[in-house]
Amino acid sequence: MADTCRFLPRNFIARWALALSIVFGPGVTPALSAPSRSNVEAQFQRWIATDLWHEAQATGISKPAFDKAVSGLSLNWDLPDLVPPGTTPPKQQSQSQAEFSSPSSYFSEKRLQGLAATGRSLASQHAGTLRKVEAAYGVPGSILVAIWGRESGFGKAKMPYPALDVLATKAFMSTRKDMFQRELISALHMIEGGDVTAQQMRGSWAGALGQPQFMPSSFLKYAVDFDGDGKRDIWNSVPDTLASIANYLVKSGWQRGRDWGFEISIPDGVSCAQEGPDRAQPVSAWTSEGLARISGKAFPSTEIKQSAMMLVPAGTFGPEFLVTPNFYVIKEYNNSDLYALFIGNLADRIGSGSGAFKASWGDVGKMLRSDVLAMQKALVAQGYDVGKVDGLPGFKTRRSLGEWQAKNGLTPTCYPSASLKAKLR
Repeated sequence: MADTCRFLPRNFIARWALALSIVFGPGVTPALSAPSRSNVEAQFQRWIATDLWHEAQATGISKPAFDKAVSGLSLNWDLPDLVPPGTTPPKQQSQSQAEFSSPSSYFSEKRLQGLAATGRSLASQHAGTLRKVEAAYGVPGSILVAIWGRESGFGKAKMPYPALDVLATKAFMSTRKDMFQRELISALHMIEGGDVTAQQMRGSWAGALGQPQFMPSSFLKYAVDFDGDGKRDIWNSVPDTLASIANYLVKSGWQRGRDWGFEISIPDGVSCAQEGPDRAQPVSAWTSEGLARISGKAFPSTEIKQSAMMLVPAGTFGPEFLVTPNFYVIKEYNNSDLYALFIGNLADRIGSGSGAFKASWGDVGKMLRSDVLAMQKALVAQGYDVGKVDGLPGFKTRRSLGEWQAKNGLTPTCYPSASLKAKLR
């Protein structure tokens, strides 16, 4: 491809042209030579042969295994978040974020019903495997099937990308090069270990692999050979896939015999500002305050003396929950309250045939990140702990808002809104 300036920001080109005109004289500007794709490809191959090889060698990768794995590697220019040499990283991330912008669309009833129906069918089909996995790891089969469905459509989702190309591209020129280089070297260890060949290693545009969507480092830590064929095959083996998900959850702290959580109603007079894993108390203490399951059922007797945490992901504008430590283990798989709630609800539908959450999601999630950021800064200035000041309404931000509302004579809602922003100065 011909040389092109499209990889360089305009201000850089302008400064470069000015500097060259000073060197060569006014009005004399040699032709600019911005990095072309062929130039970047050459840099990429040098990086593989030098930097990447030295890092891989330091972790124990042999030269023959390295050379065989990287043979034919090429850059994938269609991936997002790329920063080719000679360019600047993209501007700050967008004002919106899926996990906080539209809970009602995230919990699409049509999608959940479809996943639940397929999940129940597959849970019946693989009942024997699920019993063995649950006996070995203590994670309910419904949770495993729910994650399987959410991550890869029960293995039906296409894995269109050669994973090594994706990981190498992002390790060489992305906004998170160090992280992807570590994952790339983990992938090389997978290949040298004999679980998969470079050609068989297919994944997503982000480098996540197989039916559980493990990153390579997670594969090395958590993938298991449950069908006994001598390989950890998360691409084709359902037993390996389900057991690997279970192993991931157990090693992240899953508590055998406990549920993930319960939808509840919080009575008037009990503040929503009590949420968070650092404010856990026994279920019996919560019930003494009047919190009850919205279904009308009693909490299981096995949970009464166990600790649980209030969770109000949309403040008083959406469903309210008591969650167990297992909820936060699910978040280890994907660090999002909504993701963990999705998995919990889908698992309940698969396991017990229950349906949607009883309470509806209100009209939330329309605040810009800059607006939430301004509210966080105002709270911090007044001594509140909002957690990370990032424009995202995590639990510490939500409860700080509730505490500020109570202190200022307002009924706590524990969620950012335009009217609350106008009051919080």
